[in-house]
Amino acid sequence: MFIHLAVHYPKPEHADDLLASMKRVDAAAAGSPGLLQMNAWRDANTDRLVGISIWESREAWAAEAPRIFEAVANDPFDEWWTQPPDTFHLSPA
Repeated sequence: MFIHLAVHYPKPEHADDLLASMKRVDAAAAGSPGLLQMNAWRDANTDRLVGISIWESREAWAAEAPRIFEAVANDPFDEWWTQPPDTFHLSPA
């Protein structure tokens, strides 16, 4: 199992733009081989948005990630973020 987790820090006025972008990633990933689950989440205590995807393996994620993220390649993240996201690639310990 492999988890790709991204914690995003949107500017308040662009939180909805960033969330819509994350949902486009979710839609692009739908049906990907090896994808078990993918969702965008709001942190109830902050303005952060969190993307979590769970895959059968790191290899499955790596094979699909370029195609999936192409869906948002032209989004103006530098205008939407207060800082780049923290990204985690997690494997069972």
